[in-house]
Amino acid sequence: MNTSPSYGAYTVPICAGHPRFSGELATLAQTQGPAAAWAAAFAQHGTAAPRQVTGDYAVAICGPEGETFLAIDRFAIRTLCYRQGPQGLGFAERANELADGDSPVDPQAIFDYLFFHAIPSPRTIFKGILRLPPAHYAHFKGGKLSVAPYWVPTFQEPRSGDFGALKGEFMGILENAVKSRLEGYAPEQIGCFLSGGTDSSTVAGMITQVSGRPAASYSIGFDAQGYDEMEYARIAARRFGTDHHEYYVTPADLVRKIPDVATHYDQPFGNSSALPAFYCARMAHDDGVRRMLAGDGGDELFGGNTRYAKQRVFGIYDHVPSVLRKGFLEPVLGLPGMDRIPIVKKGVSYIEQARVPMPERTEMYNLLIRLGADQVLTPAFLARVDQRAPHALQKEVWNAAQASTQINRMLAFDWRFTLAENDLPKVVGTTRLAEVDVAFPLLDDALLDFSCTLPPEFKLKGFKLRWFFKEALRGFLPDEIITKKKHGFGLPFGVWACKDAALRQLAGDTLNALVRRNILDEKFLRSLTTELLPAYPGYYGELVWILMMLEQWLQKYAPDFRV
Repeated sequence: MNTSPSYGAYTVPICAGHPRFSGELATLAQTQGPAAAWAAAFAQHGTAAPRQVTGDYAVAICGPEGETFLAIDRFAIRTLCYRQGPQGLGFAERANELADGDSPVDPQAIFDYLFFHAIPSPRTIFKGILRLPPAHYAHFKGGKLSVAPYWVPTFQEPRSGDFGALKGEFMGILENAVKSRLEGYAPEQIGCFLSGGTDSSTVAGMITQVSGRPAASYSIGFDAQGYDEMEYARIAARRFGTDHHEYYVTPADLVRKIPDVATHYDQPFGNSSALPAFYCARMAHDDGVRRMLAGDGGDELFGGNTRYAKQRVFGIYDHVPSVLRKGFLEPVLGLPGMDRIPIVKKGVSYIEQARVPMPERTEMYNLLIRLGADQVLTPAFLARVDQRAPHALQKEVWNAAQASTQINRMLAFDWRFTLAENDLPKVVGTTRLAEVDVAFPLLDDALLDFSCTLPPEFKLKGFKLRWFFKEALRGFLPDEIITKKKHGFGLPFGVWACKDAALRQLAGDTLNALVRRNILDEKFLRSLTTELLPAYPGYYGELVWILMMLEQWLQKYAPDFRV
């Protein structure tokens, strides 16, 4: 029996998240609930209904004769998957909820996972089951399915702006974004992640400012040299007087929770910060916190990632006269042995990377590319995949943004691959496992729209990362945090895997299972565990983690899968 809410000709079986309506739709949402507002929005606006709604959401609306409409928010904070079959369009929030015996594992999805450390939409791990990309809708009617974006990143890109006026507008939007995400919860039920970076520190400070009471802040540390950033979290906690809580993750914590976190996701997911995020959220849950505010998004909206400045450096090469590039630099630095001469090898590397077009240049240090897929994976597995598919998807997303400057195009690119496909699933997934709700005030629609109107040079001023964001918050944030390098909850997995016997045993057993599935090359595995990982644990530990999380997921959901 269909127990979905019914509104006129439509039923709304899925109405997830925190959609925000305006005008008459807002009144309807308040009096009859958000499902009624969604049904009315679709009845009035059809497939343009999502343009009338902000916030994070996933909605499924069913009409007469099998008509189905699906939509998710701009950053895919909420997700929907679907499959087309003889009975119409099936849908669910998780891919594994749609899977059955007719939904085999897709080797291409595994390759995409190893490339991206996640499986980007629209593909899922299962053949025949697709995931809506961020800011997209799907409409099924009369046996025909159409999937399209209802919003694409569009930048105005003025040359300059009034800093004082823009700062005032920015601070007002930021305050409202935090305030709106505190609604519906008692003060003691609110907490926030605090890594000590500019984003999480800003959120912690704003909670205190708008609520009039100290925020409950939660931080994760690691007893490993070069990985622990707890002191910066403490600086922010002291500045804003937060009710601060700390937990130091151990190798034993990883051994205990890796299987749970890996299998909590509806498909393989390889962000190694997921385990620390889980322990952080679980600590908050045990204190009675029911909603966590996270700082994700500030870097990607305002230009804070180091790769933005790095790519500007490579862009300089485009302005070198062609006769100098083609007639001297490239022929000379391309001579055999030049990359082994200390004084010139950086120049060789620079030109090698500068000649690669965007966005492929962003993947020059991708583990799978640097090592060579034919060295890591078996010939039988590679015969079943298209190794260029990830690049094709990247190029499609790169070209979709309505921007003329590289910095804005890179931001839009990261909205998809860094936020929607990686960082947000990490936080959403692990907080759900910890039974805590999560909200992202720095991804507020008004703040996103504001970002799209900022002068590009306010985001990357010369080589200064997110200049406007930092200058607008100068005096609010401690100077030590404004000037610190980005870190977050980076996990010292490789270092621990080399030292901790139980963790090393878990990793070894898990990766050997991928060899038996005929995915991972046995010779490469021996080299990885006996030579590469011990020599460079920080770098190759990431690859071990990615492979381990893949196999942990397969053991539960596809134990018989083998190439």
